[in-house]
Amino acid sequence: MSELSSKSSKNAFLKPTSSGFKPIVVSGIQPSGTLHLGNYFGAIRQHVELHAAVESYFFIVNYHALTSLSDAEALKRYSVDVALDYLALGFDPEKSHLFLQSDVPQVTELSWIFYTLTPVSQLEKGVSFKDKVAAGLSANAGLFNYPILQAADILVYGGTLVPVGADQKQNVEICRDLAARFNERFSPNSPIFPVPEAYILEDVAVVPGVDGRKMSKSYNNTIGIFDEGKELKQKVMSIITDSTPLEDPKDPDTCNVFALIRLFASDSKRNEIAAAYRAGGYGYGHAKKELLALVTEHFAEAREKRHELSKNKDFVMDVLREGGRKGRTQAEIFMEKVRAASGLITTY
Repeated sequence: MSELSSKSSKNAFLKPTSSGFKPIVVSGIQPSGTLHLGNYFGAIRQHVELHAAVESYFFIVNYHALTSLSDAEALKRYSVDVALDYLALGFDPEKSHLFLQSDVPQVTELSWIFYTLTPVSQLEKGVSFKDKVAAGLSANAGLFNYPILQAADILVYGGTLVPVGADQKQNVEICRDLAARFNERFSPNSPIFPVPEAYILEDVAVVPGVDGRKMSKSYNNTIGIFDEGKELKQKVMSIITDSTPLEDPKDPDTCNVFALIRLFASDSKRNEIAAAYRAGGYGYGHAKKELLALVTEHFAEAREKRHELSKNKDFVMDVLREGGRKGRTQAEIFMEKVRAASGLITTY
């Protein structure tokens, strides 16, 4: 199998692949909780950038969410909330497809076929599985087989470019292996699946949570994208800092607050605040107030749009419904080839 690629520019991926497959961007986001700043800078911002540049399929992976979420009402609520967030942040359903994973049954059909091609030993080496279990998630079969469903998510639409975080590189490698393995076994002379590439931004920083660890729903240390008012202020003001006195100089490069400021501030504003840190007389309370203002301003327009969209859930559901229809159409194109190549007979 070829080595996984990591690129900082999307341009190389927006051309037909060497095998002649047209470029298609595919990615999903899990509705297991309220989306936060880590989700925004790690994925959503790139999804919104890419979705209008090339044919793309973005889906809310509610099957995946079941590996860690067993509250039915919460799953329904979070699934709609993710759609609201994407639309508010600039996702245009006229230019791309946004839908629910569960609206495309071909995904689970393809997953079963991929199960038969995947050595258990390959899944046993899964770093993401081990990390999630170590973090306290149940070691269920869904979590163990997560990379197989993820591979089906990507390949059932003919995905060639997969925007993912660095922690998902191994899962994309498994997807690449499965694409190549299926092609070699069932269609060696005319490959059905492209071998996708991971699109990993090299300049995406780890977004710290309020406790200094990586921002994650698992750690309950997040700041929501659309938090506002007292809730947002409480979270920002609770960010952990050291005990350096107000009057003393401080190192911005070791400060959790400044790490977040860096993501929002312009170059000039960032340099101004960094200089204030180093000069002394500038407290962490000052920095937190700056951060609060930056976050509030950055999402102000999107926040207003989300308020309006939340009053029109029928529109949001129509977007998901139409996206699902287009997703099923694209998935069926590949599944017809898969069934024929693998000898599966259907009579309906």
